[in-house]
Amino acid sequence: MILRRTVLLIVALAMLPKVSRAQRAERPAEIEAVLVHPFMARPFVCREHFEGQLEYLFDALGTDCVILVNGREYRTDGKTNEDYYIWGREVLAPFDAVVTRVMQNEIINEPGVLGKSPPGLILFRRADSVDVMYAHLDSIRVAVGDTVRAGQPVASVSNNGMSRAPHVHIGARRGPHPLQIRWDLRAMGELMRQLEASPR
Repeated sequence: MILRRTVLLIVALAMLPKVSRAQRAERPAEIEAVLVHPFMARPFVCREHFEGQLEYLFDALGTDCVILVNGREYRTDGKTNEDYYIWGREVLAPFDAVVTRVMQNEIINEPGVLGKSPPGLILFRRADSVDVMYAHLDSIRVAVGDTVRAGQPVASVSNNGMSRAPHVHIGARRGPHPLQIRWDLRAMGELMRQLEASPR
């Protein structure tokens, strides 16, 4: 299922503009990483887009994140969005930033059915011009021009846009150059301690 989703996403993204050859040639010799706050206050796993897999900004070096329980993304047969452990979970801002773009998409896809662009998304810009995009969101709580703090709740996980199942896609760039996401593990540790201390 994961491989099928990846292949279909690549085909669907073929219609979007790619990073130009000139921009690709200008890429730094080393991949630059951006440290971001965990996007969720729960344990999660991510599937990385390796260099060259996808050439679209915010997809190149991006990551698709889900919650796994006992190695599975969903509770039962995965035929409803509510089956997925990540469905409807609160999403947290990646760093202190200004919101530069918000897109709503209230059409919710059925699991296994590829939806149409655009996804519900938020674009965040840090003071040093690093942009991070979160996609496949719903219940977006911020607007263009808002200032957010790292870890601030900003939306909920959905299944919209070019998606076949609930997840959050996260991509980063500085100008035309994609950046690798690196999670702030100290912030993640604090979130996990708070989770363990909270009443069940």
